[in-house]
Amino acid sequence: MTLFPTHDPRPHRSVAQRTWRFVVIGPLAAWCVVLAFSGCAQKIYRADRLPAELVAKMPVPIDSIDLSGLADPAVQTDVICPGDLLEVTLVTDFSKWTTSSTPVRVSPDGAIEVPLVGRVHVAGMEIEQAEQAVAAESVARGIFRSPCITVTMKQPRMNKITVLGAVAKPGVQEVPRMSSTLLAALVAAGGLSKEAGPEVEIRRGKPPEGTANRALGAREASLASHESSAGGPPGTTIRINLAAAARDGSTPCLLEDGDVVHVLKRDVPPVSVIGLVHKPGELEYPSNRPLYFLDAVALAGGVSSPVADKALVIRRAADQKTVAHIEVSIQAAKRGSQNLELQPGDTVSIERTPATVVVDTLQTFFRIGFSSALPIF
Repeated sequence: MTLFPTHDPRPHRSVAQRTWRFVVIGPLAAWCVVLAFSGCAQKIYRADRLPAELVAKMPVPIDSIDLSGLADPAVQTDVICPGDLLEVTLVTDFSKWTTSSTPVRVSPDGAIEVPLVGRVHVAGMEIEQAEQAVAAESVARGIFRSPCITVTMKQPRMNKITVLGAVAKPGVQEVPRMSSTLLAALVAAGGLSKEAGPEVEIRRGKPPEGTANRALGAREASLASHESSAGGPPGTTIRINLAAAARDGSTPCLLEDGDVVHVLKRDVPPVSVIGLVHKPGELEYPSNRPLYFLDAVALAGGVSSPVADKALVIRRAADQKTVAHIEVSIQAAKRGSQNLELQPGDTVSIERTPATVVVDTLQTFFRIGFSSALPIF
């Protein structure tokens, strides 16, 4: 029979051991179970062994598009149109009418009113042809015998095109009617801004009555195969991809008076960075250079765990339906072999691993233990 109870330290050691197991081994075991069940759910690709369909597709920088392909070398700027202001000079052998210079405007039906001669149809003609037409009419009508006619283009009729969106000088722009191409309207608006994307919408306006451009109708119709025709009734909206139009060399898009051109801004999805980083969030994809894995991690404030190495890049394939998971090693990326080029819409996730779980748990455990050991005054 024991008279004095003895103190057994083993229960205290047992409590300490249970605490240690709960704090460290418990989360680690739970993480391994989660890892085991999730690892079989998705095929994982390696960053340095990507199939072609998963290689990053960088958006085309707008300043790399050669817009000269949108110019129309066939445009004849000296072709006379309704609304043009001409100057007609007559030199004759008529003593009372030796020389006369008269400004005349081409009527909606394409005719001009020449003093003494009368109405002469000149729309659709070049300057030299108009001179011959006026001279021929004056002789045919018995007014002059051998006149010398000079026709000068004083002011071509201007189309008023409203250019909106991602351009340097949005607003109403005046463009000569016979060179009223999409490129001319963009140049008149100061060119594309940095925010511009390749997509342009053209809304057909209502031209003034009687000024429909019949001569350009056939040429506009030839653009239908590329969806870049500016033809159609008022209110029709046409969408054009500048990069595709310039690359394919399609027939330049011709505009009419009253048309509205809207240059859409770049629609580039951001890159998201989540997981073990200091500043998780969305990053804007650069407009003129690629964005790499380490760039995104750095912009997110760097990794928050000293032992974090595993990362996943979640990417949609070209069909926009398949989601692929690409594994990246941070250390391998620093060596250059896995510094994956990102594409808009990617999600970068710095993953938790057994090592990060242990380190985070130890840091939390010792921080709490140290704080509780401080005396409170």
